Amino acid sequence: MARVVGLACVRCGTRYPADHYAQDCPACRPVARSNLMVAYEDTLRAPRAKPSATASHDLWRYGDLLPVDRSQGVSLGEGGSPLHLLDRLGEELGLQHLFGKDETRNPTWSFKDRLACLAVSSAKAMGAQVIVSSSSGNAGAAAAAYAAKAGLPCVIFTFKGTSGPMLTQMRAYGATVVACDHKDDRWKLMEHAVRNYGWFPTSPFFGPVVGSNPYGIEGYKTLAYEIVEQLDWQVPDWCVLPVCYGDALLGMWRGFEDMLSFGWIDRMPRMVAAETYGSIAAALDDGTDTPPDIAKREDSIAVSINATRGTYQSLDIVRKSNGAAVTTGNDELLRWLDLLARREGLFVEASTAAALAAVDQLHRAGTITRDQRVVTLLTASGLKDPGTAASAQGDVLALPGNIEDAIAVLRNEGIFPA
Repeated sequence: MARVVGLACVRCGTRYPADHYAQDCPACRPVARSNLMVAYEDTLRAPRAKPSATASHDLWRYGDLLPVDRSQGVSLGEGGSPLHLLDRLGEELGLQHLFGKDETRNPTWSFKDRLACLAVSSAKAMGAQVIVSSSSGNAGAAAAAYAAKAGLPCVIFTFKGTSGPMLTQMRAYGATVVACDHKDDRWKLMEHAVRNYGWFPTSPFFGPVVGSNPYGIEGYKTLAYEIVEQLDWQVPDWCVLPVCYGDALLGMWRGFEDMLSFGWIDRMPRMVAAETYGSIAAALDDGTDTPPDIAKREDSIAVSINATRGTYQSLDIVRKSNGAAVTTGNDELLRWLDLLARREGLFVEASTAAALAAVDQLHRAGTITRDQRVVTLLTASGLKDPGTAASAQGDVLALPGNIEDAIAVLRNEGIFPA
């Protein structure tokens, strides 16, 4: 494991003790609210050899760069997800090197397993008694699964109207799931539990949201490590992520920074935040460092990134990388959700489709060019929210009982040749 010396504010750099994970940065609070990140001994970023070709290919392949020792890790086999060349979609878009990092292959079928693995592993190492999350889906399912593996109780505060399959998955792992009338109530209740009972939070639990648990965010560094290794140690020109609070955006950036200091890569990628309401884009346009709260134009089908206000950590990484923030609507999401499944055989949740919609917009604007290497993050399985895809499919073709009549219908529909 990497030796942790404390936590540091992502905005001002102020240092805090390692157990300050259930706070934002008090030094920034009069002006803005910002998240913390894990700070390691300076020796972590000294030049080092690349991982052995014979090492394992899960998240713990990079265990010496993470804040928990592998022997204390709570693992379900997360990480090591495939990087697909999306050649058919790339041809449709006019891109030669379009890739999808397929996080649907993780134990609970989403990229949140990387966060939950490191957060719950850290919680257990610190002696936590209860895991708590505020979630409408993926984060809650991941927290519940890893808490179950750790032998720790898990309580998830969500809100009424959350996708049925997501709730079923959380409860299947043994979590206590509580649905609140109002979204903000879940944070109030979770904050009460963290402050008064010492429960370990894996997700945001106060507003304005600054991001998730800093130890959990370290799990997302492994996305960057894996992508570069899978590209034969080449750096993508662009990394395009569906973004709610930007935890993966920050974690991946930290992973690329690590590799630059190790001597594994010689440059950094440009990062793109694909969002639903345009908070980060608005802050970029205005030149501020506090993303505004945006009034909803419509309810987004991308429930996993359905936030009206972005975070400083998202905005900061987009700016540092000379990247972009792209706003996507429901029609675009449905189109790319359908195309990814039909062209590439990959069925993902609607939030994932935001990344492809963003690539499409940036390519049409001339920002992303044909020969650049683009990696999209395919965040979660479409089975997390099958109703969204089903709503756009129409009814299944029903056939009459008589076989001859059925054949006639199939010919009429063009399924059988005339």
